[in-house]
Amino acid sequence: MSLQHSVGGSGLADILERILDKGIVVAGDISVSLVGVELLTIRLRLVIASVDRALEMGIRWWEADAALTGRADALAVENAALVQRVAALEKAMGNVA
Repeated sequence: MSLQHSVGGSGLADILERILDKGIVVAGDISVSLVGVELLTIRLRLVIASVDRALEMGIRWWEADAALTGRADALAVENAALVQRVAALEKAMGNVA
């Protein structure tokens, strides 16, 4: 039994591998104006790369993202405790809002 590959699929896999290996940056701005008045501007910056390549570029945002590291619950508890401490300090100082 022989395994056959599609030429187009192989080309697509090669392109994807090259993009992930080298990285690619897509940047663009979208502006919506009406009668010369700018109503909305959207700035888009997108980097597509493998994790290894991203680390080489110094991109490591996922290491500090609480939702991805499983620290979201701990941070919510810590935030609630800090809110209570600030409220107690404000009450002690007579600055109740």
